[in-house]
Amino acid sequence: MKEKAKQIRKNVLVMITNANSGHPGGSLSITDIMVCIFSRMHFNPKNPYLKDRDRLILSKAHACPVLYALMADYGYFPKSELNTLRKINSRLQGHPYKEKLPGIEVSGGSLGQGLSFAVGVALALKIDKIKSNVYVIIGDGETEEGQIWEAAMMAATYKLDNIIAITDRNYYQAEGKTDDIIKLEPLKKKWESFGWHVEKIDGNNISNILSTLEKIEEISDKPKMIIAETIKGKGVSFIEGNEFRSVALNSEQLENALKELG
Repeated sequence: MKEKAKQIRKNVLVMITNANSGHPGGSLSITDIMVCIFSRMHFNPKNPYLKDRDRLILSKAHACPVLYALMADYGYFPKSELNTLRKINSRLQGHPYKEKLPGIEVSGGSLGQGLSFAVGVALALKIDKIKSNVYVIIGDGETEEGQIWEAAMMAATYKLDNIIAITDRNYYQAEGKTDDIIKLEPLKKKWESFGWHVEKIDGNNISNILSTLEKIEEISDKPKMIIAETIKGKGVSFIEGNEFRSVALNSEQLENALKELG
């Protein structure tokens, strides 16, 4: 799993450098989480619309390079297509576009909407008596959106225990540190007060992520939130932090990053 996470990080950085555009920091911070979720999900790349599949909704959609890298790794499309990231007419746009790429659950871009979409999907699955999980990844800066909390209330009201949400708590957003812009803490207590079961973990520790997912999937009658404390740009020392929020690496930086990743 750790080796897979390293390879996914490499692919993400190569893709973004090749495109000369993208969000390396926020992609690398959720790589370990995404690798773990894919390892537990029920899905079939040859049948992307399998009725009882687990769903993954990337609400922080600008981090889609890691989603594309994993989809290619699992066989949704050829790995060679990763080189088309953010190119005109590519299926791999700068934000996921479901009409072009089978396997994408929802087109993304506007922050705050993914959790609302997840609530609708989870409720529909309950009505249809389909026992599938809906995983949704949100950013901590995204948590400032009011729509997030409307969705949180709805999920608790309908006891949507098939929702497993993960907050990428890397403490940065577009314009700087989250706590310098809007204070989010006490974030765990806020989610609990909205009726959610909440776990707080090291979001870059694969063992911690896997054990928490296994534990949380057994909890019933409540939607579930994992607050995953991560490092933005995790895995490459000179990317860690906010400098590479939405800046592609140049060729020399890429070479150094790949060496550091091994």
